[in-house]
Amino acid sequence: MTNHQKGLAFAHLAAVLFGMTGILGALIQMDASLITFGRASLAFISLYLYSRLVGISLKQHLSLFFIGRLLFSGVLLAIHWVAFFYAVKIGGVAMATLGFASFPAFITLIERFILRDKVNKTAWGLVFIVMFGLFLVSPELTWHNANSVGLVWGIISGLSFAGLAVVNRTMGHQLSAISISFWQNLIVAFVTLPALWFISLSMTGSDGVYLLILSVICTALSHVLFVSSVKYIPARITGLIISLEPVYAIAVAWWLFNEQPTLKMIIGGILIIGAAVYPHEKAAHSEK
Repeated sequence: MTNHQKGLAFAHLAAVLFGMTGILGALIQMDASLITFGRASLAFISLYLYSRLVGISLKQHLSLFFIGRLLFSGVLLAIHWVAFFYAVKIGGVAMATLGFASFPAFITLIERFILRDKVNKTAWGLVFIVMFGLFLVSPELTWHNANSVGLVWGIISGLSFAGLAVVNRTMGHQLSAISISFWQNLIVAFVTLPALWFISLSMTGSDGVYLLILSVICTALSHVLFVSSVKYIPARITGLIISLEPVYAIAVAWWLFNEQPTLKMIIGGILIIGAAVYPHEKAAHSEK
């Protein structure tokens, strides 16, 4: 296997594992806050053990500047995960995943209105395409429809993830990906810890197994695969593959839970995912 093939394999496997997050969230019969706490706790323990195994320092280059950003990004990650799992439980995997897939549009809005960056006409066009896609995906604009409520939670998940992505860009060149992920997961565990006083902590044996898979394989391992892929292929190509995560998730949910999408949902999903994939595909071609 060549390095290019190895990079593609790592990226696709990471996308599949990321997509399995929604599937496992639907299978685990626990509150979204408890799932998030368990996922983050097991993930940061796994990342700590991995860092010791490969000799990565988790404290290297840490300063008050980065500690503040890690705290803020950890809170955003907690919101992202809790909102996503609520979306899965209320509206199903497809609605949650498509709502989350709107995050590139929110990145554009954050860059323009908060960071004051210049945004070209193409980016604005993609934002409107995502909005129209979300309109098509939503069955009814009412709080009495579970799918619509799930979609809203998915959009909140996408918005918080967009903020997380923007913050991570300011740390990626100074801190290692493993270090950032470790501290963010640790912060998520502390942020969600108080919520455990107000929810049921009951857990079945199957819940424990699914949670372990979600934490170690779909969080820690998938992150390592994602980081490893960019060593062999351009980051833009990796981003293109990861953008296909909703396709994997919806396909598995269709097969496993019989969540058959409507024609309108398929068209809306194509618009949303297409708007997410287009910038990566364009950049990937420019790097060839």
